[in-house]
Amino acid sequence: MARSLSHMLLKGISGLSTASSTRIASGSFVQYGRRFSNTPPNDSDTHEDFKPTSKLDSSNLSLKDIVEQDIKGNPVMLYMKGVPDLPQCGFSSLAVRVLSLYDVPLSARNILENPELKSAVKAFSQWPTFPQIFIKGEFIGGSDIILNLHQTGELKEKLKDITANQEKSQ
Repeated sequence: MARSLSHMLLKGISGLSTASSTRIASGSFVQYGRRFSNTPPNDSDTHEDFKPTSKLDSSNLSLKDIVEQDIKGNPVMLYMKGVPDLPQCGFSSLAVRVLSLYDVPLSARNILENPELKSAVKAFSQWPTFPQIFIKGEFIGGSDIILNLHQTGELKEKLKDITANQEKSQ
């Protein structure tokens, strides 16, 4: 069952046509023919109170402290390219798909929005690639490791407490 499910996941990712691929250019990207932007418009008519701000920039915490808080405060933390609803690489997409099978609360940060955050996460985990997945404060690895844990049934065990706690709180 797990092997056929992972085969379907991988087949679904590899079956995406190049026409629906994502291109990133100067803070914007195109996916499925739609243009998205992750940078705020520079509009002189917008009052300062209504301009978007970065929570990372406005906090007095170091990036290392923010990474530590993310990992300690979230049962499943994913540092990825893009966001869970719109991953911007196949490996991040695979990680989100596998984790979503377990119906656990998933917290994520887009490392493409902040190069310093990307460096801080790499330094924290001593792992060079993304996505990076932390479960209950423990660094697990990337999408290949999550997929392997899913196929062997170990991921279900790691997430069992989180799923049980989620059901109790509802």
